[in-house]
Amino acid sequence: MEDLTGRRLVVVTGASSGIGLAAAVHLACRGDQVVLVGRDPARLQAAAVRVRETSGARPELFRADFASLDDVRRLAEQLRAAYDRIDVLANNAGAIALQPLSTVDGFEMSIQANHLAPFLLTNLLADRLGRIVVTASGAHRFGSLDPGDLNAPLRGYRPLGAYGTSKQANILFTAEAARRWPAIPAYSFHPGVVRTRFANDSRIVAFGMRVMPFRTPEKAAETLVWLANQDRSRLVDGAYYIDRRVRRPYRKAADPQKAARLWEASAKAVGLD
Repeated sequence: MEDLTGRRLVVVTGASSGIGLAAAVHLACRGDQVVLVGRDPARLQAAAVRVRETSGARPELFRADFASLDDVRRLAEQLRAAYDRIDVLANNAGAIALQPLSTVDGFEMSIQANHLAPFLLTNLLADRLGRIVVTASGAHRFGSLDPGDLNAPLRGYRPLGAYGTSKQANILFTAEAARRWPAIPAYSFHPGVVRTRFANDSRIVAFGMRVMPFRTPEKAAETLVWLANQDRSRLVDGAYYIDRRVRRPYRKAADPQKAARLWEASAKAVGLD
């Protein structure tokens, strides 16, 4: 692994458990200053204890619920007030809804928590970012994203379909971010099928886990940590990675015109000029 010089500031969303926590522990052990973002205060505090006990470092904590765009705006304001530069933003927070749910902002839960919220956060912090790493998923194959109708999954709702649609959005957003912001390297990755609390109550996801191999959160976080650490010259801006290798996503997540339409639709949805 390339060891980038200097102590870096790394913000990890969805850091109170699973992949985010495993990545935060690893990064803190390398000497990076980690900032943990999570929804549940108690779990966030427990995650901080784990990072501190493992690395000796005291992470900073910020609470935000990505089911509320106002929460995301407050988070961005707090991060901007606290830090002049964020070397790595790891957009890792994710959710899967087992039934059709709309957020307080009027969007299907998965598309907001997994795409619109990190899209908004990244845009609000863009002038301070050194690198973007996005946790996507091979589940993008199950989605059917229509940039003109982000709430389409609410009709004939299928949990895995809605989740896959949001993961398509992650990949398309990353590629478009790299095109629009050439000074900020951006990468997405598939972590594998991970044994976390993410889908404890999902029989559908549990079925997927029976037919695909499990990974520990630590194993799943390896590519995130690698993408955060590798010299830019050894990576492909905007690319989708699996196990540290560039992979072409399914065609539905690899269309530049669709990515551009999604960006415009997302900016309108979250109220960005």
